[in-house]
Amino acid sequence: MTTANRWLAGLVALLLLLALLGGALAWRTHGDRADARTSQQRYGDVLAAADREVTAFVNLRYDDPATLDAVAAGATGDFRARYLRSSRHVARVLRQHRSVSTGRVVWSGVSAVSPDRATVVAATTGTVSNDGTGLGVPGPRLFRFRVTLLRVGDRWLTTDLEFVGGAA
Repeated sequence: MTTANRWLAGLVALLLLLALLGGALAWRTHGDRADARTSQQRYGDVLAAADREVTAFVNLRYDDPATLDAVAAGATGDFRARYLRSSRHVARVLRQHRSVSTGRVVWSGVSAVSPDRATVVAATTGTVSNDGTGLGVPGPRLFRFRVTLLRVGDRWLTTDLEFVGGAA
């Protein structure tokens, strides 16, 4: 084999090695991007589920029993069972005091997440009116909640909702 042929064979081998290395790096980058998309999708799904549940929890009306059902629809496990057991009493108290609670989530953030479990902290702003606040005169309410979610099938459902702070 002549020197030129050796040099050419070496160049071809080097180019082949560089092509393989480039392909491996491209494959890894593609995998990393797919993992990042999956992670971002999970965060978005978790935040959306927690925001829906907290929104349902702070929007209750004495004259609309469906508002209580909205919380149960996004719940699972012991939390759902406890909520359903207490909802008849809550409905009675809401009617008795003609209570209306309205609110919205003003911010939320994921504090922990895995493929099947997540924790979100959410802050709300809203109002409450009842016979204690003077009907028609809503009082401001600010609440913070810690929401624990569990992945059930393709849905994120609340397994615990804990009041962690607020102000009137």
